[in-house]
Amino acid sequence: MIVYHGSVLAVDKPDTVHSYRPLDFGKGFYVTSVREQAERWARRKADLLGKDRAIISVYEMKENVDGLSVKSFDPDLMEWIDFVCDCRDGGTDYQKYDLICGKVADDRVFRVVDMYHTGIWDKERALREIRVYPVYDQIAFITQKAIEQLLVFQSFQEV
Repeated sequence: MIVYHGSVLAVDKPDTVHSYRPLDFGKGFYVTSVREQAERWARRKADLLGKDRAIISVYEMKENVDGLSVKSFDPDLMEWIDFVCDCRDGGTDYQKYDLICGKVADDRVFRVVDMYHTGIWDKERALREIRVYPVYDQIAFITQKAIEQLLVFQSFQEV
């Protein structure tokens, strides 16, 4: 499977060291199978950092996950929403896994997650709202072991 990482530089040797804060699935190296999503991430990061270049790195992701602890979320998102809230609060349960796969909480989805997280909406209302948004994916490589076993750098492109 081909996956993409959006940034302001080419990442030919991905690692988990440069993850500076917990995101949806904790600290790790994030990729997506949706090229347009990686392009948006790259442009957003370039804007935030005041950089002129937005770059996507392209990888082949192998399917052999033998020996890795993998977490994938069900499409109903019941467990996903609580997991994302916990990670964004600094929780460390994500560290039980080498690789985590699921929906991405982009800006629109994160607003809904925040409404649930702050208690304004209950879980059922939040999940109803999330389900109307397009499904984008993210794969978080939590350990270097997972990166080394599964990712092979192919190329990079300015977007």
